[in-house]
Amino acid sequence: MTDVLEKPRLRRKEASAYLLQRHGVTMATRTLAKLACIGGGPAFRRDGRIPVYDRTELDRWALARLGEPMSSTSEEVAHG
Repeated sequence: MTDVLEKPRLRRKEASAYLLQRHGVTMATRTLAKLACIGGGPAFRRDGRIPVYDRTELDRWALARLGEPMSSTSEEVAHG
């Protein structure tokens, strides 16, 4: 498989691997598919009928999902 860190757009399986490699976020391909239907997942495009994810959108989504760094579990979690 071509290194997913080099491709500009990724299919779901590659997007799942990219999220794990780049951000340490475990996200199954089936979960990405479900989020594409119900919302809440990373933005994607279509190449014909094939969904593809821009790496920049995957990065944006992963960082928003991870939230801000905290130094204590007692810090208030901001919900936005």
